[in-house]
Amino acid sequence: MPLPPAPQRPPASRWTSFLADPDEDRPRILSEHGNPAHRLRVEHNRDTLLVHLSDEDGRGWTVLAVDRETRRWVVAQARRQLEAAQEAYSRLYAGA
Repeated sequence: MPLPPAPQRPPASRWTSFLADPDEDRPRILSEHGNPAHRLRVEHNRDTLLVHLSDEDGRGWTVLAVDRETRRWVVAQARRQLEAAQEAYSRLYAGA
């Protein structure tokens, strides 16, 4: 299936960051200021990094899985965070 055409470059705008909830004892999730449904989480073990990014409305997930030794990476998307993570991880280590 061919890739869709690249989107038009948006006009310049100010960059901002995702922020941790200051009210949590051990914050693990970052969210966009003013849009708490847009979340980001990073987790890792000895071998793999997983970067979980929700859709702008929080209704889907994109997960980047990175092998820490080789820096090989895979991206997967799914409606549920766990499904996206499992797919990315499985594809990263397919055949291993």
